[in-house]
Amino acid sequence: MTLLSPINGVILPALAASMDTLPRVTLVIPAFNAGDTLASCLASVRTLDYPPDRLEVIVVDNGSSDGTQELIRGWTGIRHAFETKRGAAAARNHGARLASHEILAFTDADCILDPAWLRPLVAALADRSVGLAGGRILARPGGSLVERFGERIHDHEAALGGSFPCAIGMSWACRRSQFWELGGFDESFLRCQDSDLSFRIHESGCRLRYVPESVLVHRNRDTFRGLLREGAMHGHWSVLWCRKHAATLRRAGRRQVSLRGIRDVARHVRAAVTRDRERRIEHLCEAAFTAGKQWGKLTGSIRFGHAEL
Repeated sequence: MTLLSPINGVILPALAASMDTLPRVTLVIPAFNAGDTLASCLASVRTLDYPPDRLEVIVVDNGSSDGTQELIRGWTGIRHAFETKRGAAAARNHGARLASHEILAFTDADCILDPAWLRPLVAALADRSVGLAGGRILARPGGSLVERFGERIHDHEAALGGSFPCAIGMSWACRRSQFWELGGFDESFLRCQDSDLSFRIHESGCRLRYVPESVLVHRNRDTFRGLLREGAMHGHWSVLWCRKHAATLRRAGRRQVSLRGIRDVARHVRAAVTRDRERRIEHLCEAAFTAGKQWGKLTGSIRFGHAEL
C-alpha cells in the first residue's frame, strides 16, 4: 500500500535539518502472531524518509506461534529479539533495553507508516518541554464504515489534548533517558500501558504533543463483534489505570461511578433506527464499542477491586 504524505513534499522548517544532523533513533515494534501484517509494516519502515544509518529497528517477538519468527529472519538490517512475558508492555520494554540510541520510537506490527511518519515526531522532541510526541492514526484506505470508526477510537489529537492526556503506543516518540527514569511501561497492564506511561510523562511536567504531519495507517476492527471485544479490553484495563492514578482523579473531581456509559449505549441504539445507512452503522459502532467498555469496566472492577462504572 502506498500512502500520500500529508505534507505533499513541502519541507517544514522543523524538518529541514540535513540528513547528517538528524538524531539517531531506535524504532521498537512488538509482534505477536503478526504473520498477516508484519511484512507490510516492515516494508513501510524501509520507505521512511530517515537515514538508514541513523535508524535502528528492533522487532520483539512476544511468543508467536504463527511463523512470525521466520518472517522476521527474512528481513536484513533488522534486529530480532524475543520476550516470553506476554503483553506489549513487556515486549516494548525489552526492545527499549536493547536500544542503542537516545530517541525511542514505537509502532505496532499491524501499522503501515507513511514515509514522513518519523521525522516530525523526532523534530517535536527538539523542544525540551515536550516529553512525548504522537502522530495521526488513520484507517486503511477503502476500508468499511466499521473500520473507519476506528479513527474515532484512535483519535490521537483528542487523547493527547484531553483533561487526562494520554498517548497511543502505535505512534509514539520519546527520550530513552526519561522513559527509564519513569520506569518504562508498567508490565502489569496488558492494555492501557501506553495511557499509563504517557500520563506519567505528563504528570512529570512535560508536554505531550500531537503531530498531525506524522501519519500511519492501522488495521482497525472490521466487525461489530470486534468493536465489542475491543471496547471490553479498553474498559477492563482502564480500571487498573484509574486505580493507579486514583489520587489524581479524585483531586480533579472525577466520579468513579456514572450511568453515562449506559445512557450512551441506549441513545445510540435508538438513533440507529434510521434509513441513512452510514449514520445507522456509525451509531451501531458507537453502541457496540461503548457496551463493550461498560462490560469491561464491570469485569475490571471485580478483578482489580476498584469500582469504575
